[in-house]
Amino acid sequence: MPAQSPTLFLDDPDQLETLIMQISDMDLEAVRALWQRRYGPPPTLRSLPVMRLQLAWRIQADRFGGLDAATRKALARVGATEPEGKQLGIGARLSRNWKGKKIEVVVEEQGFRWEDELYPSLSATARAITGIRWNGPRFFGLRS
Repeated sequence: MPAQSPTLFLDDPDQLETLIMQISDMDLEAVRALWQRRYGPPPTLRSLPVMRLQLAWRIQADRFGGLDAATRKALARVGATEPEGKQLGIGARLSRNWKGKKIEVVVEEQGFRWEDELYPSLSATARAITGIRWNGPRFFGLRS
């Protein structure tokens, strides 16, 4: 049975908890509909678990104030994260066999090079190689 569309007053902690539990049972369409009603156009994500987590966090952040100033400042200091695989070092070579063909990717300063094309991430590289979405680090054996 589809989850009902919650319209709760979130000043009561029990109601907030009820809403969060309802979100965990919603399908993608219901999550997007609730997001649309509360915040406008939802993200274009198709991952139901990620959408549920984002919506639940955002509702709780509205209620409790989100990240405190110290946490926001610490996150700002961290800056952008480097794409996974860059830690191997410039010039590192990643290789694997894919459908009978040896694939070799070279880590460069600006990204990952495969067949004279530069890609910003290993996932973008894996997508170019396979034609479908892949987790790049997993495709190249950097994750189990």
